[in-house]
Amino acid sequence: MVIAVTGASGQLGHLIIDKLIERGAAPADIVGIARTVEKAADLAARGIEIRQADYSDAATLPAALAGVDRLVLVSGSEIGQRTAQHHNIIEAAKAAGVGFIAYTSLLNADRSTLGLAEEHRATEAELGTAGIPFAVLRNGWYTENYTAGLEPALASGALYGAAGEGRIATATRADYAEAAAAIALSAEAESGSILELGGDEPHTLAELARVVSEVSGTAVAYENLTPEGLRDAQMAAGVPEGWAEFAAATDRGIAGGDLDTDSRALSALIGRPTTPLADAVSAALGK
Repeated sequence: MVIAVTGASGQLGHLIIDKLIERGAAPADIVGIARTVEKAADLAARGIEIRQADYSDAATLPAALAGVDRLVLVSGSEIGQRTAQHHNIIEAAKAAGVGFIAYTSLLNADRSTLGLAEEHRATEAELGTAGIPFAVLRNGWYTENYTAGLEPALASGALYGAAGEGRIATATRADYAEAAAAIALSAEAESGSILELGGDEPHTLAELARVVSEVSGTAVAYENLTPEGLRDAQMAAGVPEGWAEFAAATDRGIAGGDLDTDSRALSALIGRPTTPLADAVSAALGK
């Protein structure tokens, strides 16, 4: 059985390949698909076949999917182009006779108010009519979305946001990657299954600030702003307007429950509890 993973040179795609191997897949049975093959040289050195393809260039996709039995379709990163890009690879998968697609979508995509959700809804709908058995992995927010940028909060003693008491069911990229690997390897994956994936212990931004304080030994308090106030504060700090608008809209969605779930599908898939927030913060801070 040949399993292909798109976005192989990206953070999630690379981790999915790591987890496939950890779960017993032979490197010779894995194909990594990357826009720039040189960026996946470390995978090639481990015996993974790396094939060049670009979601936006349909002509590159048939060769990339030749002989592939199961495909992990890691959603593209180019917001606004992803519906067309995903259409290209789904069409190529149909032509190549791919037998199963696992697609990485967004938590609560069917009802989410986040701007990211629309393209995921469109791709989920296309998968539903493509005629290929599939599973949708609705991934929640990465814990790394917060832990990768803790320095300003530690320096100022304040974590700014506009999410109020909204909960975020974060999990690490490695957790989500392991779930994708488990689905790709499973002979029992039910076609059409939609899995809401999130961490076992959803938290607020205030709880994140508390954990950061405890782990780092530096007091960090959460300061809740309005979405407009958060946008303006970020722009004043030099964040480009588009990203500041994105952050404000995301926190508005968090306040409304867009990134919260009580589902335990993620821990069930990976066969262990999801990575605790304190452990992820400790790893990020080198503690």
